[in-house]
This record gives sequence, C-alpha cells and structure tokens, in this order.
Amino acid sequence: MRTKEGIVKLVAIILLCILLAISVFIILDGWIGGHFDSIDSFRAYISSFGIWGPVVLTLIQALQVVIPVLPGFLGCVVGAMLFGTACGFWVNYIGISAGSIMAYWLAKKLGIKLVNKMISLRKYDSYVEKINKSKSYPIVLFLSILLPLAPDDFLCYFSGLINMSTKKFVIIILTAKPWCILLYSIFFAHFI
Repeated sequence: MRTKEGIVKLVAIILLCILLAISVFIILDGWIGGHFDSIDSFRAYISSFGIWGPVVLTLIQALQVVIPVLPGFLGCVVGAMLFGTACGFWVNYIGISAGSIMAYWLAKKLGIKLVNKMISLRKYDSYVEKINKSKSYPIVLFLSILLPLAPDDFLCYFSGLINMSTKKFVIIILTAKPWCILLYSIFFAHFI
C-alpha cells in the first residue's frame, strides 16, 4: 500500500514541477515579454503556439486566478476570438475553474500568510468575523462567482481560510462560473 501512495505522490510532484516550469515560462515569456499588454499582442502570442494554443490559454487562465497580476479578461476575449464560442468557452471555463480551485487549495494549505499578501490582516479579521456570524457566505460566494466584476479571485483564496468544505466550494465554482464565461464567449466571438 505504501508503494502505491509513494508512486501517487511522486507523480503529483512531477506534475506539479512541470506545471511550475510552464508557469514560469508563461510569466517570463508572455507577461514580462510584453505579450499581455493588449488584445492584439495577446492574440498573436496565443496563436504562435499553433495547435497548442488552447492548452496554453487554459494554463494562463488558471494562472491568472492564482497570480492575480495576469489579465483574466484578456483570456476570455482572446479565447472567444481565436477558438470560437464553444471552444473558447471550454478553454476559459476549465482554466478559470482549475485556477479557482488551486487558489482555494493554496489558501487551505498555506493559510493566512499567503492571503495576507493580498489583503490586510485587519480587513481579513473583519471579514471573518462577519462571515462567522452569518450563514449566507455560500450564497454571497455563488453570486460573486456568477456575476462579472466581483473580486472572485480573492474570494477563492478567502474561502480556503474559512470553514467552507472543499466539496461545497467546488460545487459553487463549477455551477456559478460557466454562465458569465459563456456570455463573454458568445459576445466576444460574434461582436469583436
């Protein structure tokens, strides 16, 4: 039994190292290289990967949730423009959902020190106090994920710090996230 667990851990570590290497490449080559500055430069960058473009965009969309300095909105626009409504939707939905779950997991594992880099400890304490007194946070999270322009990246990290179960969080992400992305995909594929 231990050998099976050891193999699973080894595979997980290898996959994590590959993902980390790809992430570093995307940040250095794409973001620091100036390819994320406009829709046109970002579209050209994703197009340069040929058939791997959808995979690269999916990874970028996951990263932009985990590292909030990356441009998530550009990914939705470019995904719809390059890959059409359906494929653009799936690329963005899978990437953003995976990134949201990763942010939640990172907060769950690394705790307040990580989240404190994004928000002051005083604000965090006031949020936690309000949430602990209220039973409505899952509804607030659902609506925030559902609607555009909410601070959903931060809420993914924050959700990992409170007593929200992983199952509940994943269900909220998977059911609330697709609608806004679908509307973006339809709009950007047909009107830009």
